[in-house]
Amino acid sequence: MKPIGKYILINTIEEEVTTSSGLILSSEDANQMRYKKGKVVKPGSDVTVINAGDEIFYDKTAGYSMLIKG
Repeated sequence: MKPIGKYILINTIEEEVTTSSGLILSSEDANQMRYKKGKVVKPGSDVTVINAGDEIFYDKTAGYSMLIKG
């Protein structure tokens, strides 16, 4: 898979979400958070500030999720 132009390819990082007081949120509560954390696999040709291997926060309502080979 090759990102084109301004798009980037990322892998989602699954992690336990904790509150500032140290409480661990359930997966249902964590899914209601707007932003998710991911690791950049490959940036598109028009992206100059983000490099492969960078960890980023992204809006989970933007973009597409794909499942490849199960």
